[in-house]
Amino acid sequence: MSVIKVIIPAYNEEASIANVILDIPSVVQEVVVVSNNSTDNTEQYAENAGATVLKEPQKGYGYACLKGMEYIAKQSQNIEKKPDIIVFLDGDYSDYPEQLIELIAPIEKQGLDFVIGARVKRLREQGSMTPQQVFGNWLATFLMKLFFNARFTDLGPFRAIKYDKLLGLKMEDKTYGWTVEMQLKALKQKLSYTEIPMKYRNRIGVSKVSGTVKGSVMAGVKILGWIFKYSFK
Repeated sequence: MSVIKVIIPAYNEEASIANVILDIPSVVQEVVVVSNNSTDNTEQYAENAGATVLKEPQKGYGYACLKGMEYIAKQSQNIEKKPDIIVFLDGDYSDYPEQLIELIAPIEKQGLDFVIGARVKRLREQGSMTPQQVFGNWLATFLMKLFFNARFTDLGPFRAIKYDKLLGLKMEDKTYGWTVEMQLKALKQKLSYTEIPMKYRNRIGVSKVSGTVKGSVMAGVKILGWIFKYSFK
């Protein structure tokens, strides 16, 4: 049986974080919630729901993910605690955590390296993705197809990857470019990958990225920056 660990970056998600954790299937050995300088009760609610809670004072999605990876790397010095698969999941309850079983199936059953949970239109709740998100995803995946012949259709944050392959990517982005960096490096390193169609609903609370003009612009700039950086390497 695979050892599976989940990393959840969370910034002020007290209204949703317990729901996310409690819906994660029992096949997961540990849920790691990284509080990204939360000022509400996110940390307490996550701990009460059974998660390991870490604190990352530097604001940024990538900072939080890297903190979770650092914690797991230290644990992995004990071979019994080394995971086979890492799943990344947001703390806003927009994804359906119970679909984790479907997400990891291509890794466990087919031996693939990397799986994206794709937020396909037919399974999305109305209004769950803003127009700028939809356009940004289309543009980013179109450019990845153009430059790298990629088959990605989404930059969805609900994703699973073999732990050793994740380490090999040497992730570095600290903010908005985390998801696209992972996908670009997976392409460059010729990891085997697929997408699984996933349901997607309106998040609880307001998005810290797509819910603001500044967040949307900054995310777009960072994502395009990563794509063009790798296109001309």
